[in-house]
Amino acid sequence: MDNQNTKLYTDKTLAITSLAVVFISVAGLAIYSSESIELASKWMHWTTSVFTTPVLLFAFLSIIFTFGLAFSKYGKIKLGEGKPEYSTMSWIFMFILSGIGSSTLYWGFLDWAYYYQTPGLNLAPESAEALKYSVAYSFFHSGLSAWSIYALASISLCYSYHVRKNKGLSLASMIEAVTGFKSTGPVGRLVDLMFLLCMFGALTISLVLTAVTFTNILSQLTGIPNTFMTKVVIIFAVSILFALSSYVGMDKGMQRLSHMVCLGVVLFAIYVLCFGPTQFIMNNSLMSFGLMATNFVDMSLFTDPMGDGKFTREWTVFYWLWWISYAPGVALFVTRVSKGRTIKEVILAMVIGGSVGLWFIFGVFENYSVYNFIHGMVNVPQVLSQQGGEVAISQLLGLLPAGKLMMWIFLGIMVIFLAAHMDAVGYAVSATCTRGLSEGQDPSPNARLFWCLMLTLVPIAMIFSKAPLDTMKTATIVTALPFIVIILIQTYGLVK
Repeated sequence: MDNQNTKLYTDKTLAITSLAVVFISVAGLAIYSSESIELASKWMHWTTSVFTTPVLLFAFLSIIFTFGLAFSKYGKIKLGEGKPEYSTMSWIFMFILSGIGSSTLYWGFLDWAYYYQTPGLNLAPESAEALKYSVAYSFFHSGLSAWSIYALASISLCYSYHVRKNKGLSLASMIEAVTGFKSTGPVGRLVDLMFLLCMFGALTISLVLTAVTFTNILSQLTGIPNTFMTKVVIIFAVSILFALSSYVGMDKGMQRLSHMVCLGVVLFAIYVLCFGPTQFIMNNSLMSFGLMATNFVDMSLFTDPMGDGKFTREWTVFYWLWWISYAPGVALFVTRVSKGRTIKEVILAMVIGGSVGLWFIFGVFENYSVYNFIHGMVNVPQVLSQQGGEVAISQLLGLLPAGKLMMWIFLGIMVIFLAAHMDAVGYAVSATCTRGLSEGQDPSPNARLFWCLMLTLVPIAMIFSKAPLDTMKTATIVTALPFIVIILIQTYGLVK
């Protein structure tokens, strides 16, 4: 049978139901802002407190399972027939961008400052030890555990789709193959509905932090008012760029965007490394990596039962749930672009390639930020607390040689980064709502554009209500917990 002739159709029930839930949530957040923020705070505290141990164990065991699978005899299994569709470099670039988002540029400068103020491992806040471990914790939260979660979710779907030839590029199709519950039945639709809502929540932090940072820097450079409408215009401008990517197709659009972003970020990081405090960046990056490596098990299983557990709840558990919330979408995208690869290639490229890439970016940007804090150039933690992270980033960029030019370049990278990330998320969402997708088929560009525009609704509501970071965190994790169970079911289907 010719896969390209398979009839495709949109699951209207699923699409309408998910949009109804989103519209109700957005309306509630806009109309009852203070009540919604208070409820979100309580929900986040309860969720991260009750599920600390299961979440930490899930992330830790993901590493053991994925590496064990990669180096077992099953690691040689090929995913689909024929040669890979994309070059190794393009392939790695595309799935890395599907999983990290443009907020990486925000966290890349500021992640350490949060950990300096509220450190883990029972360190004293704003102490020399807290500063010493701050970048190490950033490496930990962006490294092996996180990417192993992605790999665990991706491999099971890749195997189901490419090897077992189960039709439909959606989680419900995978669950149907394992449990027998129909993908178009109540259970299947519930799984896909949770996935769609999860994607709306997961994208929130990336889009909001990018829009806020972008408009702040743009306002400094041009004098354009830093208002709510400016942020909305920026978000929709990025959506237009995404539309162009969708209409030229996966091979040209996403591939080109991923190359542009990765090249831009790497060159920008090299510029900061060469023209910033080179020796300090290299030395502190190496020390931070060593601290992470020697304390990896402690960091992974630190529940703080004799303390308040605040750091573990607000950061480690949050981060793992954020990665889990993105995992199903990343899995769909990785499945689409990994035909012709082996299980071992997918796991190692994701876990090692993704970790090393983020360690390089975070190592350069964060240690540049730490250096300027130590030498009194920018009091990053204070600016972060009193004026906002976007202001701290503007001040740090302004200290670079040709600072204004670098700020313009940084804005350009942010826009393309966000467009590429939205393209990947839009693809995953539209694929879920499109029934009958076979190997090699893609949802229509119109569907991808429609869902991309819909994905902006929750972030815009967050900006309008001036929601704090904790509220955005809640939007991210609120639907992430069920996906631990779903990923475990997928994994059972893989080893079955």
